[in-house]
Amino acid sequence: MAAHLVGIDPAFAAVVRASRPFMPPPPHGDAFGTLTRSITHQQLAGRAAAAIHGRFVALFGDDPPTPAAVVATPVDTLRACGLSGAKVTAIRDLAARFLDGTIPEAQLASLSDDEVVARLTVVRGVGRWTAEMFLLFDLGRPDVWPIDDFGVRKGWSRIHQSVDMPPPRQLSALGDPLRPYRSAAAWYCWRALDSPAS
Repeated sequence: MAAHLVGIDPAFAAVVRASRPFMPPPPHGDAFGTLTRSITHQQLAGRAAAAIHGRFVALFGDDPPTPAAVVATPVDTLRACGLSGAKVTAIRDLAARFLDGTIPEAQLASLSDDEVVARLTVVRGVGRWTAEMFLLFDLGRPDVWPIDDFGVRKGWSRIHQSVDMPPPRQLSALGDPLRPYRSAAAWYCWRALDSPAS
């Protein structure tokens, strides 16, 4: 993958040399748990989000939260974990979508990227970026290109020694030649931000 990227766009050579090899993660195996964590962490600092998510998970004892268990839990109990009303609504909506088959957990791995995004983004509180992170880090898809991600845009500009970040539409076109390994390209854009700008 790295060789492909560098062959298409030699500007990636420096960050590829400076980084460990990109390895697509294996499928995570708990889609509902991953997505509830994503919703919980939205717009919160890491430590506060982790504390709230920990209290949420603790409600369900030794077993991970399931859609049925979440739907059966009173709203006030969920709110007592520190979840906002909007996040409780989003998590309960997510659970309902798993239960009614809108998000078919057993079949997610066989759906196309676009179909996964379409199914996830019907959930309140789940936008395209969240769906793309799920594709990349939990389903291990090799060709995800999150053009709205600030870090990818900033990393691209650093890799290419550009003062301005490309807007999403431009970044979409810039990424086209890097198919089918745009997940690796995104990962190296993030890695480019790990070291000071030259």
